Amino acid sequence: MKETRLGDFEEVILLLAGILAQEAYALHIAEEFESQTGRAVSIGAVHSTLSRMEDKGFLKSEMGNATAERGGRRKRIYSITAYGQQVLKDSRDFKLSLWKQYPALTPDFLSFG
Repeated sequence: MKETRLGDFEEVILLLAGILAQEAYALHIAEEFESQTGRAVSIGAVHSTLSRMEDKGFLKSEMGNATAERGGRRKRIYSITAYGQQVLKDSRDFKLSLWKQYPALTPDFLSFG
């Protein structure tokens, strides 16, 4: 059976792939991860995570066009599959369920969703 749960890092990378849309290639995802989280990430960690999530069916990829700025090399562009979107939704719903059970929070705190 395929693993359907996301680790925190995978979840952020998958969300960033969705946010970046047609610009969702490994280097840009790594840069956006650092910008959004304030934490450094290796390009190797991003590549391996993208590959693993593609193997799980959360993402699909295709080669983009070659560009002069990349010396004629092409970028692998990632996009979220319908299955990946469902896994993200399930992850969000699970976490919101847990947050709602946390007794120290007021209802106002949970109104972000």
